[in-house]
Amino acid sequence: MAVTDLPIFQALKSKMQWHQTRQGVLAENIAHADTPGYESRDLESYSFADHVGLQNASISTKVTKVGHISGAISGNLPAKVEKLDTFEITPDGNNVNLEEQMMKITQNQMDFQAATSLYTKGLGLIRTALARSA
Repeated sequence: MAVTDLPIFQALKSKMQWHQTRQGVLAENIAHADTPGYESRDLESYSFADHVGLQNASISTKVTKVGHISGAISGNLPAKVEKLDTFEITPDGNNVNLEEQMMKITQNQMDFQAATSLYTKGLGLIRTALARSA
């Protein structure tokens, strides 16, 4: 068993993957700030309880012909994207608020950095413990 297979590291990895996905969704919102009728989106809130035990979850494609290559995605299942209800809507139907999106991106970046810091410190503690016991 690898050290990174410990449940705490798996939970931190899934949290970091959630933040990566959220960053992409928030970037799409900003990219579509001038698109008529575009509705801003965000991911459902991350909960460690929802992601416990998903280390062995996988999604596989169905092979319909003999020559097709089967594929699988293992690890954590992707987060769900939801549309946001906001009170600010432009006349063209767009509800993207750039200031709000930039604050969300900043918060997301800080949370991602906190998770990576915890991951790095945890690995450092284990390395230190293993080095001194030898």
